Amino acid sequence: RLKHILRPPRRAPKLIAADAATMMSRRVAIAALSAAGCFGSSAGAEVAANPVRKVVNLLQAMQKKVEAEGEKEKALYEKFMCYCKSGTSDLSTSISAAEDKIPQVNSAIEAAEGKLAQTKE
Repeated sequence: RLKHILRPPRRAPKLIAADAATMMSRRVAIAALSAAGCFGSSAGAEVAANPVRKVVNLLQAMQKKVEAEGEKEKALYEKFMCYCKSGTSDLSTSISAAEDKIPQVNSAIEAAEGKLAQTKE
């Protein structure tokens, strides 16, 4: 029994030769396919597979995005500056109008309090 376990299985010599021929034909086919893939590929496929190109494309996309955000920020800044210039003058005119109206409102309140005092008596 021990001899049977240690002994490699028997194969016919023809099968071994056939296996070697099959393996050789597979190697040749794989080499041919890989050579066709390397030499027959277009430049676009190489560019798409190139990791450096991927990084460059990513950086270009980021640059476009940052430029678009910069344009939006510039437009918002211009609106804010316009508001600051016109808003200050609008605010100062409304403050002066309110300050002019304060004595009128105070006199109206005093008159209303006087009428209220007369109606209570």
